[in-house]
Amino acid sequence: MFDVKAIRDDPAKFDAGRAKRSLPAIAAEILAFDDKRRALQTRLQELQARRNEASKAIGHAKAKGGDAEALIAEVATLKSETQTLEGEERAAAEALDELLSGEPNPAEEAVPAGADESVNVELRRWGEPHNFDFEPSDHVDIGEGLGLMDFETAARMSGARFVVLSGALARLERALAAFMLDMHTREFGYTEVNPPLLVRENAAFGTGNLPKFADELFHTTDGYWLIPTAEMVLTNLAAGRIVDEAELPIRVTAFTPCFRAEAGAAGKDTRGMIRQHQFTKVELVSIVEPAQSADELERMTACAEAVLQRLELPYRVIILCGGDMGFAAQKTYDIEVWLPGQNRFREISSCSNCGDFQARRMKARFRRAGESGTRFVHTLNGSALAIGRCLIAVLENFQEADGSVAIPPALRPYMDGLDRIAPRA
Repeated sequence: MFDVKAIRDDPAKFDAGRAKRSLPAIAAEILAFDDKRRALQTRLQELQARRNEASKAIGHAKAKGGDAEALIAEVATLKSETQTLEGEERAAAEALDELLSGEPNPAEEAVPAGADESVNVELRRWGEPHNFDFEPSDHVDIGEGLGLMDFETAARMSGARFVVLSGALARLERALAAFMLDMHTREFGYTEVNPPLLVRENAAFGTGNLPKFADELFHTTDGYWLIPTAEMVLTNLAAGRIVDEAELPIRVTAFTPCFRAEAGAAGKDTRGMIRQHQFTKVELVSIVEPAQSADELERMTACAEAVLQRLELPYRVIILCGGDMGFAAQKTYDIEVWLPGQNRFREISSCSNCGDFQARRMKARFRRAGESGTRFVHTLNGSALAIGRCLIAVLENFQEADGSVAIPPALRPYMDGLDRIAPRA
């Protein structure tokens, strides 16, 4: 949601943020709804004031034995008009809320303008892609060659975009999660959380997933929604709360399954594990005071990068243009890992600063010491990392000519010392 007063004070800034997303100006339309609502509120206040005056005059007239019929009739008319205008004011407020709830967070000034990923800007690279002395395979051929990745069995049970991992690959997925959680909690100050995987509508609304993206989510017949990422539950830890400034920053992390309908992904990444209905991810969420959110985004991105550096996986960092950012983000960095089987970089993490966009929707605030008033917190989220895509990157970057896969040294303690996954005999 948005601070309508801020739009009223600087509509050009609001529209400029939308322009970065290649969206048309809408401030005038929003303010027209707001003007109607405010005019109705003003008229209601005037009617209430006149009703109070007339009611007092009725009392005075009756006390003196005078005729109060005209005043009584006026009060009745005022009451009827008030009821009508109250309905109109509610309708105007609901129309304004509906309009605002479907609008994305405007991009901040530093974000490149543009409609799609073609305008994203590369910021830096780390590591060099390995030069293989054989033609590298993609993760599907590697995993099936190991006998530990089964899409056919998964399809019989669940349909497309699912996989069964077994043996050392199942353990490798678990090892990646444990490795990441240990890094983030022991070294980077995040608190591990084990959250619900089902949420109510208000939680999905708070992070900006509802109402606009209902078709991207799975939901149950009794009103619950499956989380598409742990961002939804971790960010909602602050919903409806007023925290003291001393409690900030709040940094939390979770390893969870994630569920996405992928309604708009028909024909995209149908091969392998790149885009699935069910996957696992280690998520980072920070809840900070506004002055710290820009620095916190840099910090969070560095935490995600550190995982890839320890795993010795080449990657690059890009800043997304406005049109390629998520609905709730005002600035986003994507981290893309090198996949030799595809001969290209693929996204493995997005780290976003949402400003106060989500906080306003979920009424998450903080109070400074010595102040009676409250302010909205800023929220940030980032994948650190998507486990399935990280597993893909390990398979493709550490593959060997005989079909085996070396285990990155950083993961070997989590694999009970195993240093290589060999094809089944």
